[in-house]
Amino acid sequence: MKVGIIGVGLMGHGIARNVLRKGKFELGFLDHPGNQPVDEITGLGAVAYDTPAALAAVSDVIILCVTGSPQVEAIVTGDHGLVSSLKPGAVVVDCSTALPDSTLRMGDAVQAAGGAYLDAPMTRTAKHAHDGALNLLVGGDAAVLEKVRPVLASFTDTVDHVGALGHGHRLKLLHNYVSVGFMTLLAEAAAQAADAQIDPQVFVDVLAGGGGASVALDRLAPYITQGDREGLPFFVSNAQKDIDYYRAMSTASGAQQTVADNVSAALARTVEAGHGQAYVPELVKLFRKSAQG
Repeated sequence: MKVGIIGVGLMGHGIARNVLRKGKFELGFLDHPGNQPVDEITGLGAVAYDTPAALAAVSDVIILCVTGSPQVEAIVTGDHGLVSSLKPGAVVVDCSTALPDSTLRMGDAVQAAGGAYLDAPMTRTAKHAHDGALNLLVGGDAAVLEKVRPVLASFTDTVDHVGALGHGHRLKLLHNYVSVGFMTLLAEAAAQAADAQIDPQVFVDVLAGGGGASVALDRLAPYITQGDREGLPFFVSNAQKDIDYYRAMSTASGAQQTVADNVSAALARTVEAGHGQAYVPELVKLFRKSAQG
């Protein structure tokens, strides 16, 4: 199988290098100014294409790793989109974080063009992508998943089939709501602790020894104690986007979203203040009284 990837960013670059190095598949990618430096993957044999259509014409499996639903829709059904030149039987694997309703529409468009669609959002971090150890939550036809599993195995630790098309993205939004929600709450508490001049290591140790022990604490602790943000290179603007996707999903299903509304408001104030490109751990500083003043 020849593989294509669209979105060679923080996560996509790791996927691309492992498709090449571990999977030893031929790889094409969309040339785009948002890509990370591509010297490594071109050195391993990856070939750049100018449009999604040109990439689709030569790819059996196409991985999408872009910001959200507007980008996915433009790639799949926009001008020079994938569906205009999809190979018969090709599989589109959407690893983005997207809205389930949009995913169903894109799945229908790809199926009408003779292909198949899987939503396969990722959990874990850019380091896991670099190491080829991501987890995927895959929605769609189980037989289609088995067809592309060798490709997915090159950049993953686990691949879980979670149900019908759209269920992957639904579960990813649920996951990110809990994960980002926990980290936003923790950052606010850590900011208050810092304002009160509580020793940051003592703060972390007290939480770790009690009900505050969590993956969220593990990810934010390096910033709380040492100012090291690199353990979680995830932009606050993307965190807000994911929470707002969760809220949109909740609105569509009639679910309660009171807590989600307030998490979104906390993140929105940070983005509106010009800190959208800060990493999520930096909320610990941005939520402090001195930052607000």
